[in-house]
Amino acid sequence: MIQMTLGEVARAVGASVDSQVVVTGVATDNRKVRGGDLFIAIKGERADGNAFAGAALEAGAAGVLTSDAEAAVASGADRARVVEVPDVVRALGDLASENLKLVRQRGRGDFRVVAVTGSVGKTTTKDLLAAMLAERGEIIAPPGSFNNELGMPLTVLRADENTATLVLEMGADHIGNIEYLTSIAMPDVAVVLIVARAHLGEFGGIENVAKAKSELVVGTAPNGVVVLNADDPRVLAMAQLAHTPVVTFSREGDADVVATDIEVGPDSRASFTLHAGGDEERVSLRLVGAHHVANALAATAASLQLEIPFEHIVEVLNTAGPVSAHRMDVFQAQGMTIIDDSYNANPDSMRAGIDALAHIGAGKRTLAVLGSMLELGEASEAEHRAIGEYVADRGIDVVVGVGDETAPLVEAARERGLEASRADAQSAGSVLSTIAAPGDVVLLKGSNGSRVWTIADKYKGN
Repeated sequence: MIQMTLGEVARAVGASVDSQVVVTGVATDNRKVRGGDLFIAIKGERADGNAFAGAALEAGAAGVLTSDAEAAVASGADRARVVEVPDVVRALGDLASENLKLVRQRGRGDFRVVAVTGSVGKTTTKDLLAAMLAERGEIIAPPGSFNNELGMPLTVLRADENTATLVLEMGADHIGNIEYLTSIAMPDVAVVLIVARAHLGEFGGIENVAKAKSELVVGTAPNGVVVLNADDPRVLAMAQLAHTPVVTFSREGDADVVATDIEVGPDSRASFTLHAGGDEERVSLRLVGAHHVANALAATAASLQLEIPFEHIVEVLNTAGPVSAHRMDVFQAQGMTIIDDSYNANPDSMRAGIDALAHIGAGKRTLAVLGSMLELGEASEAEHRAIGEYVADRGIDVVVGVGDETAPLVEAARERGLEASRADAQSAGSVLSTIAAPGDVVLLKGSNGSRVWTIADKYKGN
């Protein structure tokens, strides 16, 4: 974060505090406060951050950002160091916007913001971009999926005068979400991956999903570049909204960055010939799943816009493994092969995970532990049933559905002769341990709220 006084922070968020105390960062957890941090007191479902405001100041915090000054003061906070606002999350966005403005004014002349959106693949593409763009100098990228109105500003606030590249994920579950995020951090390079059936219940249909993702294109900086997936008609159509140059990538046809001769090995890792700007090279991904070819192409196309050498891009693609947790992480546990892709799920990513299970488990007994796909609204029953049918079509041996929403999935799998059962997140691990055996290949996949990831953590000893 660019250094500010607490008074300057207050002005940035529309408050008034007369203080010259220096602020050098932010923290949302009082246990992780460092000297000079602004403590962000958020009222959550389980705890009220205001109750820890006094402790945060004692730990070295420069001040407290809150919507309830009285509660913060009651916890022992000094009223003179409390910045009160109507909405803490919105104020955090305002502060992030101010920080980014100062980074552009005071920082490196080659500083750039790269943003990624899409229903599937944001985090993997972000991780690939972070590895490729580190070639430019100091890079800031979010851990995991800090891609909403809270997480993204926290990432922006990590940038300072030395930052060369800020890589951001921008997620959405409503129209207007990405428009708001781009108002905080207007990207110089904007990447749209795919429009898929995620959050259908919130959006009210896939066309609204496309409309939400297109907000990134509209919100790109005037002198920026838009990178679009030519294989998705809804994404490619966003070129009509672009007021900047458009670059495309494709694993199927003509584009600026293309993959040809794609092969998927028995370990479900893809190799292909990468073509870009007259250069070409054979690439073998370490990432598990054929769907990562598109993510690799997207990261390549974006990195080339920032003049990253083709040779460095190829090196990253050949060596980069999973960075963020619970995303196509393949490991051995108790004699079994575990495919941990349990961070999140929608119908398209669920199929990709099942495809990987079928590839890796060829000739072995395969088990799919599939959590509920949440936020599908009225489409939920049909989409879960379709996944049950898909599991059977791909020849998976055993299915365990985790969560109430998986009832149609399990029913459809049983109708096709599969061994299928249901469990809740607490008991699914025990169910799996009774039916799985050494030599089996197990897929763990589900929406984050299904808590299938807790099973993965137990197998990893976390």
